Amino acid sequence: MIKEMSMWRTLFRENNVSTLNEATACGKIRYVVNLSETLHDHRYAEIANEIAGQPGVKLVLIAGPSSSGKTTSSKRLAMHMRVNGLNPIIISLDDYFRNREDTPRDENGDYDFECLEALDVPFLNQQLEELLRGKRVEIPRFDFASGTRKFVGQFLQLTDNDVLIMEGIHGLNPALTPQISDKDKFKLYVSVLTPLSIDEKTRMSAADYRLLRRMVRDNQYRGMTAADTILRWPSVRSGEEKYIQPFKKLANAEFNSGLLYEIPMLKCYAEPLLQVIPKSSPAAAEAHRLLSLIRSVIAMTPADVRHIPPTSIIREFIGGSSFHY
Repeated sequence: MIKEMSMWRTLFRENNVSTLNEATACGKIRYVVNLSETLHDHRYAEIANEIAGQPGVKLVLIAGPSSSGKTTSSKRLAMHMRVNGLNPIIISLDDYFRNREDTPRDENGDYDFECLEALDVPFLNQQLEELLRGKRVEIPRFDFASGTRKFVGQFLQLTDNDVLIMEGIHGLNPALTPQISDKDKFKLYVSVLTPLSIDEKTRMSAADYRLLRRMVRDNQYRGMTAADTILRWPSVRSGEEKYIQPFKKLANAEFNSGLLYEIPMLKCYAEPLLQVIPKSSPAAAEAHRLLSLIRSVIAMTPADVRHIPPTSIIREFIGGSSFHY
């Protein structure tokens, strides 16, 4: 990651808000978009080459904190794996949730969907073992409305070039797939880092990038306000500290989903959401802090936002992706 950040600084002069604002104001932001997306594509290709260079790998596990872009990364990586002659098959860890009545509860008595025990780990490993032995298995579908696992006739049987891809917060935890040999697995950690600084003393944190991403996505697709996202964020971060951070050192590779242009892009979407949070809201102080961080950033124009390719990580959050989620 340090080497990659050095590459960013070499390729981009726009590594602080002032110079990025100049690029936005004079119409050069599209160049920054193109180069940022090319860097992502280059890194996906490197990881796909690494996977293809290990013929025994049959399971790619992708993990990362909230709004790091795990879902799009699994789809983009799959495209590059196909170029390498592999046949990636994406299956969802969410389909292995326990039935609602069997889901553990947290200290407040609420269902704890974040803990590993919320997944039916023995059943998952049973199916993975059978698949790796070449057996035909029926993959479940979890119905979130009823809180039950269902079987709808989706059968799967692996052939020689097939590789399973699974993404979820527990992907790097050895306790998720204890019955699968390490030689059969490749683990990828997705994070968010950029060299962009607000000024000489202030740098946007990775958590701030992800919070803004999640805020926009929650509003676009989940009917939540920015205040809702902000108030839920401490719980999300707590879960990350418990279930993701301890295992990231076990990854075979790391992907930085940060994009240098995303703060002027996200400002278009996030600023209006933050501005309507009333001063009386418990989320007001955090909203004020975020507004202060992005206040000096010149927002991209709608025409520039439309220039962002449909396969971009950021489309997972703002919409317009060519991938199905």
